Amino acid sequence: DQYEMSFEELLRVQSDTRTRVCKQVTGGKKTAKPTKATVKQQQDKKGPLEMSSKKRVPFLRRVVAVTKKVHRDPRFDDLSGEYNPEIFMKTYSFLDSIKKQEKEMIQKQLKKCRNTEQKEKLQQLLNRMTQQEQAQKKQQERRERELSLKRQQRELAKQGKKPFFLKKSEKRKLELAEKYAELKRSGKLESFLSKKRKRNAIKDKRRLPSQKDL
Repeated sequence: DQYEMSFEELLRVQSDTRTRVCKQVTGGKKTAKPTKATVKQQQDKKGPLEMSSKKRVPFLRRVVAVTKKVHRDPRFDDLSGEYNPEIFMKTYSFLDSIKKQEKEMIQKQLKKCRNTEQKEKLQQLLNRMTQQEQAQKKQQERRERELSLKRQQRELAKQGKKPFFLKKSEKRKLELAEKYAELKRSGKLESFLSKKRKRNAIKDKRRLPSQKDL
């Protein structure tokens, strides 16, 4: 009788009854749990991407791995090869013609210009280009002298003689001798010597003691 049964026995009977009813409805087969693939198929294709709750999503998500850029200086990098002045001058010799055209253009603009401020800027630019041209010419002459000395040393070595190496003071004397010869050919030697005398006189005057010191 139900009135004489305890509460635990009533719960057990109720559970057994539900189990029998479920078996009758399903034909005695167990209902399978829906798999992840089934759940994904049921979801909308345009829906948001499902992320696992076990792994924490980073705040800044890196989609593509970015490689770090390494900057290199071609002057100190072995990949650029060794610096050779002769090869450099031959490779970029076309720049001399471009600089010459630019200089001629500035000279024409300087003649036509009427604005004083603009004229001063053009004159400064022209002077700078002239100084660069003179410095490049001196470097070229020095390089040619060094090459000629190296050729002489090679010839002496081939003949079995001991090669000679000039000191800095001797190289300086050769440079001055060539400079004087160039000034003499161009007819500017006298003006150069007069300017040099004036500079030396000013230096000597500065070295002399003043009347206050006496």
